[in-house]
Amino acid sequence: MPKMKTKSSAKKRFKFLGNGKVKRTHSHLRHILTKKTTKQKRKLRGTSIISPTDVKRVRAMMPTR
Repeated sequence: MPKMKTKSSAKKRFKFLGNGKVKRTHSHLRHILTKKTTKQKRKLRGTSIISPTDVKRVRAMMPTR
């Protein structure tokens, strides 16, 4: 059997933590930033944990984890 491939889009967007949770970056911070408030842009910095309902879907895209 051939090896299962990881989705390239998923490996660029998600990282697995040691406790099994998955972290992601926020969207909407790449361009068209002039119309967004400073508060909105500040809240989009950093990472967050994806919801437990989406973990199963991400794991299917990344079979090596």
